[in-house]
Amino acid sequence: MHDIVNILVLYAADFLKAVATLVIFVGSLWTLVPYVSHCMFSKQCLGEFTATRIRLGHALSLGLEFLIGADILKSAVSPNWQDLGQLAAIVAIRSAINFMLIWELKETDAGKQVQTGKDD
Repeated sequence: MHDIVNILVLYAADFLKAVATLVIFVGSLWTLVPYVSHCMFSKQCLGEFTATRIRLGHALSLGLEFLIGADILKSAVSPNWQDLGQLAAIVAIRSAINFMLIWELKETDAGKQVQTGKDD
């Protein structure tokens, strides 16, 4: 029974890594296509640049969350001190990146609202 659970957890971790890759890839395409098409036809890329950063930031943030989940699952199978230490370092780094990314997104979005005069 223990072996079956270990195998399922490893497959789940691989699945979450694949989902993270897919989220980042699709999010990048979803971001790049409107940016390129807007810049090619209007030649005014500055306004689209902020929206592009926000869209890409959301995709990267979600992808990082899936990667953290995959690392946590993977470490649950063989929890030795070295694996736990590596997990702690990876989660700390990814969480810090995600925190800074979300903070930057909020700052960018707030600046965009001030420029357009919107208040939510």
